[in-house]
Amino acid sequence: MTDAPKVIERIQKRSDFLAAARASSYAKGAVVMQARDRADDSPVIRVGFTATRKIGGAVVRNRAKRRMRAAAQAILPQLGKPGFDYVLIARNGAPTRAWPRLLDDVKTALISLAAESDSPSRASQRAPSSSA
Repeated sequence: MTDAPKVIERIQKRSDFLAAARASSYAKGAVVMQARDRADDSPVIRVGFTATRKIGGAVVRNRAKRRMRAAAQAILPQLGKPGFDYVLIARNGAPTRAWPRLLDDVKTALISLAAESDSPSRASQRAPSSSA
């Protein structure tokens, strides 16, 4: 691997969030992470954050998103895969979860999704069957 820093950009368009929602996801503790391979040769990692009103009002949602942004900034440069979009969705515990546990949730979800995307058996399961 090269030591060049990975470029991380924000996802801002709704269509990109919807595309990530159709991809694989992994729920761990206070976050749900969705990962989508863009299938382009771009070295850019894109990340988006969302929190629904189920977890609380605007102040609580903003706190959850700030914490997820900080966790992603700490974890994605080491474990994120270039050419992927990641969406982190806050769950009920995200605003108040202990910081080391939140980091562990994000790291575990990222590792699990990376293992799933590397698995050749998963790719063959997702391929459309020709017998229908």
